[in-house]
This record gives sequence, structure tokens and C-alpha cells, in this order.
Amino acid sequence: MLKKMLGIFAFVCTCNIFAQAMNPILIEADTGRTSGLILKTPVMQRAILLKPTNLSQTAMLFYRGWSGIANIKSENDWKRNLNYLQNYTDLFAQANIALVVMDCPSDENSVAAGNMPLTCNDDYRSSLKHANDVRKVMSILKEKHGLDTIYIMGHSYGTISSKWLAKQLGNEIAGSIHSAAMTVANRRNRSYGYSVEYFDMSQLIAPVLNIHHGNDQCDHTPYATVVAYSINNLITVKGGLGTGDICGGNHLHSMGGREELASKAIIRWIRTREVQALVGE
Repeated sequence: MLKKMLGIFAFVCTCNIFAQAMNPILIEADTGRTSGLILKTPVMQRAILLKPTNLSQTAMLFYRGWSGIANIKSENDWKRNLNYLQNYTDLFAQANIALVVMDCPSDENSVAAGNMPLTCNDDYRSSLKHANDVRKVMSILKEKHGLDTIYIMGHSYGTISSKWLAKQLGNEIAGSIHSAAMTVANRRNRSYGYSVEYFDMSQLIAPVLNIHHGNDQCDHTPYATVVAYSINNLITVKGGLGTGDICGGNHLHSMGGREELASKAIIRWIRTREVQALVGE
């Protein structure tokens, strides 16, 4: 047992001597659709690949929280779209896990004042079209970058995508990770969140990891709901600091003060399938 614990600790060590770089690469996949009434333009599915300098076969596609739209223009737009993983990309590089920041396609990419999305709602995220758009990115990852073991992760509103993609893609992916899962629709517009209020997690074929802070105070992501549907696949995060918006990036909802521990627990699960039931205490 001690030998196993030392091995797990080794691959998540944060020592700078083992740090590996992540090279950002812009991916633009043609969905095969066009948009515009007069001037038809190709609809592109954009993503940013953060690829370890070491050889890697594993990638984790990440869907950000609210507004859910990454608005990717260049390869430099990755950090603001990685939520609490943004400062721990070196840990994923050490574990030879590529990170892929996913955007909504260009015909579903519009946000109003107040960070309210105008597109890329549940109707799109629950559709086969969404899954097919992601398949285009997966094809590029496999054919051009040798990444043929694919995980999907969503945080908060991004779990609308991670859940539906896990259902639609089945065994095409190696597993799915759902962080601070949204299970209560947006009060201002129920088209954002309605599809997961009664989502049946038992429909997911590939392995599933749920990770949630035990004191998440966001109305849209109650911890009790996730506990109810989790079966030996829930990591509960404890402790930390909750500051600012209770549904925001600095609160317990986003693992405030426990970001590194949560990142390590996710990596451990990808590498070993070990569920560390409690993190932070």
C-alpha cells in the first residue's frame, strides 16, 4: 500500500524540476455547416490544445463555466477559460495529459451584456449536432497529434456539455468528469440548465467522475443532488475559502482555496481510476 501511495504522489509532484511545458495550439475544425443569410461563411468549431512537450496519448476536453462560451480568437485565450485548472496546467503536463479548451461553434457564439449567453444553450448542447462538432475536434487530435484517449470535463454550466457528450459519444471517449455539476436551471432563462434537472447519469457508458465542494452555495449546483446520483464516483472537496460571487470563480463553487488539490484528484482518477472520496481535510 505504501509503495502505491508513493507512486501516486510522484506523478502529481509540483516540484519545478519535473515541470513540463504546455504548448498552446489553435484548432479550427470545419463543422460542414454555414451561417449567414446572404454571405455564407463556414461554421468553425474552435479549441485550444495545450500539449505537453513529452509524448502524450491522453487529452481532456474542457468546457468552462458560465457563460459557457470561450470566445476563442487565438491560442492565447486558453487561461481565462480553464476555471480553477488554469494555474495547474503543469500538473497535467507532468502526467502527460493534454488539455483542450473547448469553445461553442461560431454559429452558437454570442454573449449579451452581463455575461448572459444568447446562444449555445441546452437545445444545442444536448443535440447530436454538438456531439458531431466535437467529433471533428477529436479527429484532429487523433490524426494530427496522436491523442487517441479522450476525456470530457465540464465545470458548472460546462457540465451541460460534459453530461450530454458523455451520453452521445458513449465508448468513443475514455470517461467524463463533472465538476460542480449544474442540476438547477438558470432563473432568468430556463433554456440554460433545464436539460440536466432530471438527467439520468446511469445512461453514461464510459467511466464517470463527479467532483463537488461539500459546501457549494450556488443555487444552480446543489451538492445534495450530486450525492444522490453518485455511486462510488464522487470526490467531495472540503475546506478552502469562499470569496465573492457564490457561483463565481473564487468561491467554494470553484474549489476556492482547494484548486490544486482538486486538480490533483482529477489527474489521479484519470491515471489510476482511484476515487479519493474526500479532499481537503
